[in-house]
Amino acid sequence: MIPPTGLPVEGSIGDVQDALHAHGRAVLQAPPGAGKTTVVPLRLLADQPARILVLEPRRLATRAAAARMASLLGEQVGATVGYTTRDERHTSAATRVEVVTEGILTRRLQLDRTLPGVSLVVFDEIHERNLNTDLALALTLAAGRDDLRLLAMSATLDTDRIAALLGGAPVVASEGRQYPVDIRWAPPRPRQRLAEAATATVQRALREQDGDVLVFLPGAGDIRRVERLLRDAGAVDADVRPLFGALPIAEQDAALAPSPPGRRRVVLSTDIAETSLTVQGVKAVVDAGQARIPRYDARTGLSRLQTVTASRASADQRAGRAGRTEPGVAYRLWSKMEHAVRRPFAAPEIELVDLTGLALELAVWGAGAAGLAWLDPPPPRALEEARALLVTLGALDADGHPTGEGRAMAELPFHPRLARMVTGARNATACALAALLEDRDILRGTPDEVPVDVAERVRLISAEQRAHHPLLDGAATSTARRRAVEIARRAGVRDDGVDLAACGPILALAYPDRIAQARGGARFRLRSGAGAWVPKDDPLAGEAYLVVAELDADKRDSRIRIAAALDAADLEVAAGAPATDEEVAWDGERGEFRRTVTSRIDALVLGTAAAPAAGDLPEQVRASGAAILPWTDAARSLQHRVAFLCRTVGGEWPDLSDEALVASAGDWLTAGSLKQVDMVRVLRGALGRTSHDLDRLAPATLTVASGRQLPIDYAGDQPKVAGRVQDFFGTTTHPTIAAGPTPIVLELLSPANRPVQVTADLPGFWAGSYAAVRKDLAGRYPKHPWPDDPGRAVATTKPKPKAKAKAKPHRRRR
Repeated sequence: MIPPTGLPVEGSIGDVQDALHAHGRAVLQAPPGAGKTTVVPLRLLADQPARILVLEPRRLATRAAAARMASLLGEQVGATVGYTTRDERHTSAATRVEVVTEGILTRRLQLDRTLPGVSLVVFDEIHERNLNTDLALALTLAAGRDDLRLLAMSATLDTDRIAALLGGAPVVASEGRQYPVDIRWAPPRPRQRLAEAATATVQRALREQDGDVLVFLPGAGDIRRVERLLRDAGAVDADVRPLFGALPIAEQDAALAPSPPGRRRVVLSTDIAETSLTVQGVKAVVDAGQARIPRYDARTGLSRLQTVTASRASADQRAGRAGRTEPGVAYRLWSKMEHAVRRPFAAPEIELVDLTGLALELAVWGAGAAGLAWLDPPPPRALEEARALLVTLGALDADGHPTGEGRAMAELPFHPRLARMVTGARNATACALAALLEDRDILRGTPDEVPVDVAERVRLISAEQRAHHPLLDGAATSTARRRAVEIARRAGVRDDGVDLAACGPILALAYPDRIAQARGGARFRLRSGAGAWVPKDDPLAGEAYLVVAELDADKRDSRIRIAAALDAADLEVAAGAPATDEEVAWDGERGEFRRTVTSRIDALVLGTAAAPAAGDLPEQVRASGAAILPWTDAARSLQHRVAFLCRTVGGEWPDLSDEALVASAGDWLTAGSLKQVDMVRVLRGALGRTSHDLDRLAPATLTVASGRQLPIDYAGDQPKVAGRVQDFFGTTTHPTIAAGPTPIVLELLSPANRPVQVTADLPGFWAGSYAAVRKDLAGRYPKHPWPDDPGRAVATTKPKPKAKAKAKPHRRRR
């Protein structure tokens, strides 16, 4: 039993115990600093027959919470109170309170959903709406243990939805011990950078206030920049302590420990100190007003931390850190007007991040998202895209069930793309690649200077080949190097040294959907069909194939940022067996059918081979259709004339349509090559004894009054002839075809062969609209004769003869 702490939450412990006894579930609302994280689990310990699991959203908070509870008991961590993260475990058989990250709880539920040996699960800081918290809560609710007690603890007043999700659990509110905090607005000057503005405001806070200063900055890079500005210039007489999750444990502990008597402390922290941690002695807060949150990054196909504007609720919680023990001051690096338009609360991660890991966990659990209880359900489209990627990675089968590879991937605490590399390759190179791609690029500089090849980055972080690069980010490199060792240890991979030549095939395990093929000029085509490019002077510009890990998405062509070369021999391993398309087509130049076989991986054409098509000509014609037959204009005209007679006369006229010719190809196609086939002869042969009647009943041409023979077009419903108006002068009877008889449709043309009139009644045209047509034609073609009575005129297509010029009288010279 711990002695009284005097923290505000002590007054609510009894209500929490009563709610858990009566309902098995409860919600505790208590502001930051009330003591809920460390006091509540210890006060509830006596009522629990088995272990208490306390979930924290961050590893740093997990360690700090366990250390604080152990110190209250006067013990070392690992005794009554222990903790477990993805990289550390400090527990023993005596441990009754175990602080864990959400991923640990999810793994234990996947192994045994009854959670043996656990009687109470405490979800701390549930208001942060971490994706892993939402998943862990959904799986815990679905575990089916009626005797398992649940307590959700939130720092905000928005607890009604949480209580409803827990089946109408009672809500217990704890009053905080908050002193007034004076808000001072300190927006940066024009063109002043964040680090410079934060440094200046820290100096101001140290001048105007006593006690320690807590500075909220969005990320580790910003923290390091402010740290350099404060230390290098000797700007402050105080201990400057950075605080973020990737720091070594000793440095994290130093930031949380108070400075020696007489010394002040400036703690430069991410939003981890907003609610999860308590930094003692803070009298002033400097808030940059930004946060780094995970969001889906289309460039990498992963969720990456992006800097965003912090919500009003977040700003209020940060300011409250200055009013824990006495009145304090919060300096905000933005204006009061800007504050009014900020979001009231941060959006839940489940709406913002890539859901591939969530989809894999649901598949391993054996239930769809619809079968679980959520504060906010996963967006259906994002979840469907995640499942499709898992199928591509080989983690799920076509029915959505996890494969053996998928179950192995789910055991690793990072994105399934990166897990696929590690489980598939199981070597140090894969671990190095996973560490590099999990965080920001270790090569930071202008885009034109940064090499694309990921192998260069692997070389720079490998223990055997440490080298210098002018754009190298030392802090990021050290982090990636440590992370690679942690991944190897977690996956059981021995340090066998990196193989730079293997980067392409290994990276393709994670990005089989981003294989790219060269198309010339440092440009590439992605498997999806989209275009991409690298700078022309980049060493990868001449590679035949790449695997792309990061690119700038663009509607037309995307710039490739990080990639690796891939040999053609590794394509099938990376992307699966290529598909083949087969096409048989007529090659007019060769006079033969050719079979073309194309090998492709989606939009990437790997090769094309063509050869003469096997089989006889009739078989190929039946397969390809009549269009490949060696048609001529004369053959098509003959075919149309016979078709006209079939429609108008019938009887013995044969069917020579395309369909009939193809169907009977075996009867008439005996040549070895289509080049030897004369389609006019084929059609005449099919006519047999009716051939001599064809020219009489459906002649190929019409002899008109001008003496010209005009071709008759039988392709339409009625035969048609196109000729100039003058060709028909002197014609008083409309032309017909003997079969029927059927009138020929006349398309009358001008001297320039432009359409003038279409008629099936030439005498009617002469007597009717010709007069108007004549007037128009005489104006446009004055050199041609346009008689008043065309039926009596002489047909001609020649212009009027020129009048002879009169001879001039001869003058005799004098």
